[in-house]
Amino acid sequence: MTLDYYPWWLDKLADDVTGQGAFIDGGPIQGAEAVRSVVTAARELYEFQDFSFTGDYGDIGFIEEYTTQVQGEPLYVVVTVARNAAGEAQKLVVNHRPRNAMLLFSRLMHEKFAGTPLAKHFLAGES
Repeated sequence: MTLDYYPWWLDKLADDVTGQGAFIDGGPIQGAEAVRSVVTAARELYEFQDFSFTGDYGDIGFIEEYTTQVQGEPLYVVVTVARNAAGEAQKLVVNHRPRNAMLLFSRLMHEKFAGTPLAKHFLAGES
């Protein structure tokens, strides 16, 4: 269980890529720079990634399924990536569960992005 895995799609984001997930509030994250920043910050919060699956699905899809922990709380994650015709990641959807760990994760992401325009996409304070 490590953080050695590096998602290929992180270096192949379309300029107009969108990122969505239950931990994101107020609409999707938009643009390659913003999505890359959010994914990189998320990986910094993960204590490890234990993958059960990574691979293609259909003609344009890619999926990752893994478990991790954030501040000792177990977090189960499914990432779906839709590629465009150029093979770039066009749309990311990240699903975290259980809800209590997802809410913690969103608050921690808000702290990481405090003082930046991205902070508005995450929960502030206790809920």
